[in-house]
Amino acid sequence: MKKVTTWMLALLLSVVTLGIMVSCNNSSDDDDLGPAPTPGSVTEVSGNITTNTTWAAKNQYLLKGFVYVQPGVTLTIEPGTVIKGDQASKASLFILPGAKIIADGTKAKPIVFTSNQAIGSRRAGDWGGVVILGKAPANKKDFKIEGEEVSIVPGGATGDAADNSGILRYVRIEFAGIAFQTDKEINGLTLAGVGNGTVIDYVQVSYSGDDAIEWFGGTVNAKHLVAYRTLDDDFDTDYGYAGTVQYGLILRDPAVADQCTCSDSNGFESDNDGTGSQDVPQTSAKFANVSLFLGPGAVNSKYRSAFRIRRNSAISIYNTVVSAAYPKGLELEAADAQNNFKTGKSDYMGISIANAVAPLVGADTTMIKAATRKNNFSAKEADLKLAANFNVLTGKPGILAQTGSPLLTGGATLPAGLEATTYVGAFGTTDWTETWTNFDPQNTDYTLK
Repeated sequence: MKKVTTWMLALLLSVVTLGIMVSCNNSSDDDDLGPAPTPGSVTEVSGNITTNTTWAAKNQYLLKGFVYVQPGVTLTIEPGTVIKGDQASKASLFILPGAKIIADGTKAKPIVFTSNQAIGSRRAGDWGGVVILGKAPANKKDFKIEGEEVSIVPGGATGDAADNSGILRYVRIEFAGIAFQTDKEINGLTLAGVGNGTVIDYVQVSYSGDDAIEWFGGTVNAKHLVAYRTLDDDFDTDYGYAGTVQYGLILRDPAVADQCTCSDSNGFESDNDGTGSQDVPQTSAKFANVSLFLGPGAVNSKYRSAFRIRRNSAISIYNTVVSAAYPKGLELEAADAQNNFKTGKSDYMGISIANAVAPLVGADTTMIKAATRKNNFSAKEADLKLAANFNVLTGKPGILAQTGSPLLTGGATLPAGLEATTYVGAFGTTDWTETWTNFDPQNTDYTLK
């Protein structure tokens, strides 16, 4: 996260607040999305969704501008549905606090949010992205934007941890992260104050112009996440996010990174907040079984760390492998993040890092290198016995480690709340990316058949 990202999110939510007021003050006719679509048609969607709505797989949907699912309303999206974002109007989908999205795809029929641009012309940042706002706890409730307070997470520190914003399962989000102003983008998937009653599972974010996924507070748990060729950070956690995330694949293009002058590109970036305050709840998410790879080639100068833990964050990382030529591997930046590890608020176990220039920065080396933690900060890529094409940028990468790889048996014992695994990285002997993912969305024909 960079400050401008938070600023933009708050600004967008001020627009959301205005949208709610407009919805409440107008008749239902003013918010009518028009007649039911003809089967096999492309339906434009804009403005407020004020009644329970279903988007059918036999149609396609084109988002134009900011689309808001209003509180108390459920948007249901059938498996196999394709939703495109209009570039000119900076299309974005907002699920407001108290609203729900039920995007429950299947392995054979994933739901796809993608660019409206033609094959060969799609780029990171072609449209806005998906923003889900809930009522779960966060350590920030109000932002002051140019002297005006804007409510971002209604729950604040005393929110409803079990809040339910719906389901994202077997969903792809492609080419999102448009810049609303210079250096001010939205993420592929933004989760702000989302509670653990929400299901986030089997989600791929590809070619995001900002972060792939960012959690602003909340307690939502997530599994089976893919971040593919992100420009900024892949997994970004802030404002007291306290959920668990397990099984994640991150694959990056080393030549391409965030070009904002106020930011660098990291696999993980984590803050308690922008100032590193002691505000509660503290950012304390637990991540496990992540594989982070940079594709072959020279590394862009904007890359910094595989894991940049800073500003009083207390996230923990377990059973995770990195093979990437980052300048830094695991970086505990400044005293607050370092003390969180020393005092047991955060932990790092079962981590293998290969190819980073400085694999470990800022951590107490005696503690973090204790044998019981099973960390390997001097791993050799060849010794890890990864798939021969594990870091390719053309087509699907190799997924499963080869027979005899230490990753298959080298995992640490995971804490409560995470599924027990004995392996390091996103995969044991099962490839959970089969069928539903897409590693070549640039050339995919999304024409309505």
